[in-house]
This record gives sequence, C-alpha cells and structure tokens, in this order.
Amino acid sequence: MRNMSNEAVSRLKKDFIFNLALKGQREDGRAFDEMRDIKLETNVIDKAEGSAKVCYGDTQVIVGVKLQVGTPFPDSADKGVIITSMELNPIASPDFEAGPPRPKAIEMARVVDRGIRESGAIDLNKLCITEGEEVWMVFLDVHVLNDSGNLLDAASLGAIAALMTATIPAEREGRGEDTKMPIREMPVSLTFVNVGGEYFIDASNNEESICDTKVTIVSNQDGSICAMQKSGAGLLSEEKFLKAVEKSCEIGAKIREEYLLNI
Repeated sequence: MRNMSNEAVSRLKKDFIFNLALKGQREDGRAFDEMRDIKLETNVIDKAEGSAKVCYGDTQVIVGVKLQVGTPFPDSADKGVIITSMELNPIASPDFEAGPPRPKAIEMARVVDRGIRESGAIDLNKLCITEGEEVWMVFLDVHVLNDSGNLLDAASLGAIAALMTATIPAEREGRGEDTKMPIREMPVSLTFVNVGGEYFIDASNNEESICDTKVTIVSNQDGSICAMQKSGAGLLSEEKFLKAVEKSCEIGAKIREEYLLNI
C-alpha cells in the first residue's frame, strides 16, 4: 500500500509541476531562469587548508581542502594531483543512505572534479615539488548538509571557493614556506532541468525528481565552456542548447563577480 501511495503522490506532483510549467510558472514562484538566494562563507573549517559553505536556497554543502605530499601520476610527472569526493550524508535527505559512496555521489564528484580540472583552475605545475617524485596532492571533500535540489552547482561553487582560500602547508611538511593555492581560473557551473519542454535553472528537489533531462554547463571567466554533463533520456534541441550555453555564461559571470572575486 505504501508504494502505491508514493507512486500516486509522485504522479500528482509531476502533473502539478508540469502544468505549472505549461503556464510559465514554477512551484516556488521563480522565473525559469531565476536562481534562489545564494550564500557563501569561507574559512569555515579550522583544520582544513581551505574551506567554504554554500547555500542555494535551503540546499547546503560544505567543502574542505586538504593537502599532503604524494607521488605524481606517471603521465604527469611534473603536475600535482586533484582527488574529489562527495558524501551524501543521511542527515541531509531521507533518500540518502549510510555506507560507501553511491553512484549519484560518484557522478557528481566527477563533474565537480572535471570543472576544476578542465578549466585549469589550479596551476598544477606549481604543485610539483620534485619532478617524478613528489607533488602536492589536493583532496577536495564535499559534504551535503541539506538537499533541497541542485547539489551539483552548490558543490561546484563551494569547491572553487574553498580552493581560493587554501594555503599550501609547506612549512608543516618541511618543504619551505607556506604559499597560497596557485589559482588561475574560476569555473562556475549552471545546471538546467527539462520540465514540460521548458528548462529551469537551480531546480528544486521536486523539479529534479520529475525531469527527464539534466544538463550541466561549466563556464570560465572568458565565457568559454570547459565542461558539460548530460543525464536522462530526453533530447535537447540545438536552439535550447545554445540558449543554455548563453545563459550559463551570463549567470556564471554574475556569480563570479558577486561571490568569488571578493575572496
């Protein structure tokens, strides 16, 4: 009976949100291209080399950066290493379970990692200590405190903000003087979900739960695109895709100016 009840509620929810979309509306009153309020705090974890807390509406994530000396990859002997992980804590949503990372967490961590890596956000050459022997390894840990939709964009903003506050602990490791993380780019991601043929940004949980397509676009400061991710079986028309790219760059520039340039 419980499963049948949940299915009925899900169908009603989908019909409600779908019909609102046909009228040009969303359940929380926002326009299709309107973000929720964003809050960004930095240096929120004392024992981390860098950290940030980000809120997109009621969605909350916290990101910590840790560094340690390690061995470079064989094909990039003169570059530092980035490792990104994401924890979907059970306290953040009744849909999350304790235990090893689930596929959803792994996928989102990879997209966050790709945005940082492909944008060239960190000058990895400057994280080399001794070529082929020792480099700095950067561990980006994303923890979800509350899931109210659009975790990916919140995590991505938290990741670059945390990196921008990070200090390389060279003195602690006997490798000279501490220096700031060599940041050279500020990627910002924007995720679109398809509901009733319309594309929403900064989707709520309800909107994400009934969408058939999700597209994440990561833009750089110069308006170039450094990473993309599509999920779901729905199709994306060329016209809507080009509009999404344009909107991603536009909103990315606003977020960068308002939240990142002041760090």
